[in-house]
Amino acid sequence: MSTENSKTFRSGEPVLFRIFRRFLSTIRVLLWAAAGAWGTFAIYYSNLPSGSMRLTLAVGFAAFGIWAFLIKRTPKVRLVYAGILLGVLAWFIAIPPKMSREWRKEVAIMPRAVINGDKVTLTGFRNFEYQSRDHFTEHYEERIVSLDDLTSVDLFISYWSVGPIGHTFLSFNFDNAPPVCISIETRPEVGEGFSPIASAFKEYELFYAVGDERDLVGVRTNHRNEEVYLYRMNLPPEAVRRLFLVYLERINELADRAEWYYLFRQNCTLNIVRYKNAAGREGSFDIRHLLNGWIDRYFYETEMVDTSMPFEELRKTSKINEAAKSADPSLDAMEFSRRIREGLPGHGKQSVEPIKK
Repeated sequence: MSTENSKTFRSGEPVLFRIFRRFLSTIRVLLWAAAGAWGTFAIYYSNLPSGSMRLTLAVGFAAFGIWAFLIKRTPKVRLVYAGILLGVLAWFIAIPPKMSREWRKEVAIMPRAVINGDKVTLTGFRNFEYQSRDHFTEHYEERIVSLDDLTSVDLFISYWSVGPIGHTFLSFNFDNAPPVCISIETRPEVGEGFSPIASAFKEYELFYAVGDERDLVGVRTNHRNEEVYLYRMNLPPEAVRRLFLVYLERINELADRAEWYYLFRQNCTLNIVRYKNAAGREGSFDIRHLLNGWIDRYFYETEMVDTSMPFEELRKTSKINEAAKSADPSLDAMEFSRRIREGLPGHGKQSVEPIKK
């Protein structure tokens, strides 16, 4: 090997090594930045009683992290920062959910299910009458349904703005009773709205709203001006029954013990998929379980919804806003549910076993 080539070879090794070292350094910085951002939000959304205290400590923590890693850069200071971060993590883990807070009226009553043979008695069953999105007449009732009369389940997808993120919930259909609609939501306190960032940091307890479609669907179509789509799920009655029982078990667990709502672990769509798994679904994780505004296309591709027409045509046909808004508010629950399903694909057909993928 010539002297020139030898030098080129030897000089190439440090260059590659430096590139690799810089790559690792960049990854390390990104991981520390992510950990710092998490710690900052965890402090801001913690259980400290004062908002100003939470803000001050969160800003102080973020500022110390920037100083430690971009200005001071000594191992000792970074070790101190790491210790503080671990303390924040331990504190965050220890924050308990609560059953008793000053809840907003629409989530004040926890539902419960009493199962006696094939009879299910649902208490805390919501049937509100809405005058506007924020003004309503509260009405809770006791609803009795029969597992033997359970026939099918429908998926709703509701959008604040049509895109990759939405809200999904289910309705269980009976051949002699109105559907039982169940929506997995946050349980906000009085004066508290929904924040996607806050929902990842123990800001909200988990809540299962159980009620009439006139309430849980109608408030979205008629008062919140959300775009709502309805799909019949291709599940045989025995699978629908297993899924319903899984939901009832979770409803009772939450009535006995509070749990946190987590945006990336305990949200509406992930829980639907998780409960379908418990009821016999076979399949792996798909990114659309998180980007749930696209979950209808996922179910279309796995033949869990009607596939007799192209997906875009199915989606266009499945929008129920016009039907819901044209329905007379005085209609009873059964008639309202019938109206929003008129002409929708898959309704009135025999449920079939889907192809498992």
